[in-house]
Amino acid sequence: MESSDDTFGGVVYECVRCATPVTNEDLAALPEIKCICGYRILKKRRSSVVKQVKSV
Repeated sequence: MESSDDTFGGVVYECVRCATPVTNEDLAALPEIKCICGYRILKKRRSSVVKQVKSV
């Protein structure tokens, strides 16, 4: 079973202060956009897949 962090196309945010992962669905359920610790600054978590582009 996959965790919500690994869902394809799902956006996962991370609290800058405590590094708690927060999904887009969790943010939609809350009245304010903030972490459970009360901090309001979230950053988008980068995917683990690295794109490689050939140079011309």
